[in-house]
Amino acid sequence: MLGLINLDPALEVALLGALLALLPVSVVALRARRQGLRGWPAWQRVLTVLTLFLTIDLVVFGAFTRLTDSGLGCPDWPGCYGQTSPFAAHEQISAAHATLPTGPVSHGKAWIEMVHRYLATAVGALITALMVLAWWMRGRPGALSPWWSTAAFIWVCAQGAFGALTVTLKLQPIIVTGHLIGAMLGVGLLTAQVRVLDVVHMPVALRLAWQQAPLRKLGWAVLALLALQIALGAWVSTNYAVLACTEVPQCQGQWWPQMDFQMGFHLLRPLGGDGQGAFITLAALTAIHMVHRLMAVLVLLALIAYGAALRRWSGGGQGAQPWRQDGRVLWLLAGWQLLSGLSNVVLGWPLVAALAHTLGAALLVWRLMHVLTCATPLTASARNQHAEAGRTLTDPPHQGLHAGEPQASAS
Repeated sequence: MLGLINLDPALEVALLGALLALLPVSVVALRARRQGLRGWPAWQRVLTVLTLFLTIDLVVFGAFTRLTDSGLGCPDWPGCYGQTSPFAAHEQISAAHATLPTGPVSHGKAWIEMVHRYLATAVGALITALMVLAWWMRGRPGALSPWWSTAAFIWVCAQGAFGALTVTLKLQPIIVTGHLIGAMLGVGLLTAQVRVLDVVHMPVALRLAWQQAPLRKLGWAVLALLALQIALGAWVSTNYAVLACTEVPQCQGQWWPQMDFQMGFHLLRPLGGDGQGAFITLAALTAIHMVHRLMAVLVLLALIAYGAALRRWSGGGQGAQPWRQDGRVLWLLAGWQLLSGLSNVVLGWPLVAALAHTLGAALLVWRLMHVLTCATPLTASARNQHAEAGRTLTDPPHQGLHAGEPQASAS
């Protein structure tokens, strides 16, 4: 177990990830300067949006790593056979592949795994930089509270730990599932940060109407259903249960095939095992698949209904064009998920459809968090708007002239 964690190349991998992060940052910074971007809040938003974009890319590339069976392409962590790149580990990879040609180690799989780690390190470097800058610039008018980026930093460290456990525990399904759920949590957290920075531009009356709308509370229930469905989908993928049913709407020629729910949802077991030393059965894989399929119907109906409700919402008489657009986007993403999910089953789990399904899940988290996060702004200009509207703005404790704390924004 100790040999699977080799920290010798950790510093080099971290530096490589930081250099990789500088490439998109440089491009975005150059473009922002040409557009005359000024002030820390504006730069904070640009960098947070970039980090969110790269995090969604990381989620999809993580799925690509898993679906190409590259999760153990380098059987140690964070490097590859104790080296910074597969170039330096060429001999070890060749030897492992020669010993077991159909095994998890090959030069291609090693590169896929290491590119995934480099991208994850780049995201970690960006989040660390955002945290340092947020604390340095804290108190600037319109800036995001540094506790947001601190929460993101804690999240990315936890994801790194899950990444290490994924390797050391040999792709144990519960760990890989937790890793994917954590990735979606990161998408939601970063989306909320962007939204808090954006919300000050929303008309005050419309913002207050949305904060008090029962429709917003209903949206959190829809997000909870989506989170459960993502967890079930991750459990299907990490147990390779997609092909347990290869037809729709029936499964194995039956409406209710033989299923073993106890074995299927026995969480602490190795990949491909039943937790008692034997292989997992088809009945258990079928149970995993069918629960995800049935839950998909409920989530699809909830997204369609919630999208329709957003399109009908009047905004308390203030107009609600942004939410009408959100309703359309939710419909489109729900359709995307339906088509990609069906394609996984009837087309035999093609890589493109599987990646599209993962991307669709991440985009649904992004859009729902965009809709639901509408924090009370704490900038000076926002206070003036509230005063003009004749309303009282109650500040959460221990905050200055910067955007809301994480606890306040999501409620």
